[in-house]
Amino acid sequence: MRYLMGHLRGAVSVPFKKLQGLDGQLGSPEQLAAVFGEAGLGDDVTPILYDHQDGRNAAMAAWVLEYLGRSDVHIMELRYEAWKERGREVLYRPVPTSAARFTVRLNAGIRATLDDVAGRGSASLVDARTPEEFRGEVEMDHRPGHIPGAVSLPHADLAGANGNLYCGQDTVRERLVAAGIAEGEPVIAYCRSGIRAAVTWLALDQAGHTVSLYDGSYAEWMDSDQPVEA
Repeated sequence: MRYLMGHLRGAVSVPFKKLQGLDGQLGSPEQLAAVFGEAGLGDDVTPILYDHQDGRNAAMAAWVLEYLGRSDVHIMELRYEAWKERGREVLYRPVPTSAARFTVRLNAGIRATLDDVAGRGSASLVDARTPEEFRGEVEMDHRPGHIPGAVSLPHADLAGANGNLYCGQDTVRERLVAAGIAEGEPVIAYCRSGIRAAVTWLALDQAGHTVSLYDGSYAEWMDSDQPVEA
């Protein structure tokens, strides 16, 4: 619906819902490749993503594409709202697409599983949810709290300002220092369902950190009889 309310010239709609399976989890690599291929993103086409608000959808799409092996992903630094407010061109009709071949070259290292988190060793665990969720003060979870050993770094703290989609590298480093994470320390990011943590993954990745995303996130963790802190 937001796409039909206005989009950039040539843009096609790939909502995150299409990247999920029937169980609400991330789809298989084959399903993901089919979604992007049907949208016209072939092996010889460079993906340029854009988003609105906090940029979580573009960040998640960027992570999925890199997980599938793409190293040519770009994200427009300007939020859609800022683009429109500055009088730039906006169109309203859907853009027709032609299916293209999307080849998977899986980059599994940027994806963390429940077992990876449980046995993470020296990697720091970053919780991208709100401080209230981290402390267990919300009622949406049947086991409120956070994964033991995690530090709180809300994804909103890494969002941009003045129309920019994401904050700069200096801000990322300041936030990491405040959270007690040393430079160069490997990080695993999570939230409740993975999508907010994609903002954290992208910000840390651009700042040069070794970072992976636990897309199962807290929802999977608390449903798997793992220990919880509050």
